[in-house]
Amino acid sequence: MITSNEISFFEFKNRFDNEDACHEYLFKVRWPNGYICPKCDNKSFYYINKRNLYQCCSCRYQTSVTVGTVLEKTHISLEKWFWAIYLVSTDKRGYSAMALHRELQISYKTAWYLLHRIRTAMFDRELDYILSGFVEIDDAYIGSVDEGGKRGRGTDKTKIVVGISLDDKKRPQFLKIEVVDNLDSDVINGFAGFNIKSGSTISTDAYTIYNQLNSEGYDHRPKIFNQKVDKEHLKWVHTIVSNAKALVNGTHHGLDKKHLQLYLSEFCFRFNRRFYPKNIFNRLIFSCVNSEKIAYAELTT
Repeated sequence: MITSNEISFFEFKNRFDNEDACHEYLFKVRWPNGYICPKCDNKSFYYINKRNLYQCCSCRYQTSVTVGTVLEKTHISLEKWFWAIYLVSTDKRGYSAMALHRELQISYKTAWYLLHRIRTAMFDRELDYILSGFVEIDDAYIGSVDEGGKRGRGTDKTKIVVGISLDDKKRPQFLKIEVVDNLDSDVINGFAGFNIKSGSTISTDAYTIYNQLNSEGYDHRPKIFNQKVDKEHLKWVHTIVSNAKALVNGTHHGLDKKHLQLYLSEFCFRFNRRFYPKNIFNRLIFSCVNSEKIAYAELTT
């Protein structure tokens, strides 16, 4: 396995320069303690070289390193998959389908689908994390206003809820962003209940949708937001919103609501692993191996 101090662009290029190297690494990520049959848990197998399959010696079940992962039934080489995962994991600005289409010399449609499969793995992995301690929450809006539409909290932009935990020195720790259909107390309570540990301290502005957080088991501390008077209040959540908007409107030139959550989950995935920049590739490979693929039809209908 690659450790946090081993991977670099040059080393990656040399280590994963062929299909066999990628295949071997996927095997180690999927079965770190040796092959285990997905059906009967038997550990003995033989390899069917021509079909790249592993057959259990007990129940004769056949599997591969990609079955049950986001790479399942892929028509793209593992080498190109690894390049895509490396590029997505290491580019802080996010990687667009157009850029990947040019870099890997694959069709735009294929690049777009490949990236969404990787983002699905990021989304699935982010579901496991819970914020705790001191948490800032705010609501925000992403996208352009329809012609003649309202601005502010009456806007027709896509609505999101953002939560970020801070350490004892009020430095940012971990992030959650969720796309929502509307903004009311039920939505905020649901976001907190799913993403924030009970008993945490939650800082918000004085908007009424946050008023029930105390009754939900949190130490809620609302405050009227006035940037001129208190620049530190909700400082980090506002910074995150600004950076997320830059990703959506800059790298991806605006996104529709249907796919926005996947892009924001990618943003959270990278942010939450910023302390391990040299290990993020390995973490994303692990996420891809432990997440099932999403069908193209699910993304386009």
